[in-house]
Amino acid sequence: MSAVALALDLGGTKVESGLVTADGEILPGTRFRQPTGPSRSSDELAASVDAAARDALAALPPDAELLGVGIGAAGPIGVREGTVSPLNLAVWRGYPLRAQLESIVPDVPVTLRMDGLCITLAEHWRGAARGVDNVMGMIVSTGVGGGLILGGRTVAGASGNAGHIGHVEVAGFDDPCPCGGHGCLEAIASGPHTVAWARTRGFRGTTGEELAAAYAAGEEAAILAVRRSGLAIGRAIASATSLVDLEIVAIGGGFSHVTPELFDFIREPIAERVEFDYIRAVRVVPSGLSGDGPLLGAAALVHRSELVPSA
Repeated sequence: MSAVALALDLGGTKVESGLVTADGEILPGTRFRQPTGPSRSSDELAASVDAAARDALAALPPDAELLGVGIGAAGPIGVREGTVSPLNLAVWRGYPLRAQLESIVPDVPVTLRMDGLCITLAEHWRGAARGVDNVMGMIVSTGVGGGLILGGRTVAGASGNAGHIGHVEVAGFDDPCPCGGHGCLEAIASGPHTVAWARTRGFRGTTGEELAAAYAAGEEAAILAVRRSGLAIGRAIASATSLVDLEIVAIGGGFSHVTPELFDFIREPIAERVEFDYIRAVRVVPSGLSGDGPLLGAAALVHRSELVPSA
């Protein structure tokens, strides 16, 4: 009998589910998604989560044992209470997501953590950070998120939100952020915010894909916008490395693919820390995972639970 985890990834546009083996393989035919989004009601969001979970459970092979449920959710979360309050899903504030899953699968443990932490677990398990014990995983997409493994153990913090680098304020920027801050990394470097800034410089597109095409074509506004995003990410990583002595930062998410040169821009401000060898030594690399990363990370809450301190 094979042992599997039900993995759920809740984000601002979709909730995805899948059954994942102890080897980090998503079982064929068990991956499902349902829409989320800021226009949906609380009941509609709950129904999407319910449908995604039940669809995956219905595909559980007869010879498989369900070990537990792992949930990666956009933050902030309340790890002790099992609640979520995603910044871009305003109708959910303190929503009891863990309890919802416990009602669907009452006989197995359910673990909820922030999606950035799950991405970091996935990189440490099957991605670019294998064999490294001081890691930050990052998502640069519709939002910017992150998570930490230090000394080989995940760091969740008192509320479960440690590593949320998207809401660290970056020197030299003053962009207003929906969280209430100014100069937050997400408000500068996320895909939508980078596109919005480029439009103030004459870019006519509306999507990250269009910005990538404009960058490849040499359009000045696109180049300036992508460079601005990369420099902000690099400054945030340099500060984070100064604080917790990281060895590697693995970056995924849709906007991280805007151009390979994004990583050159990210590395520039890190290299400027000339008197701090340990900061300049941090490796910043693309994710070693495909789009499977969020589900693998959620599953790692079950299959690699020894790295995840209890709430």
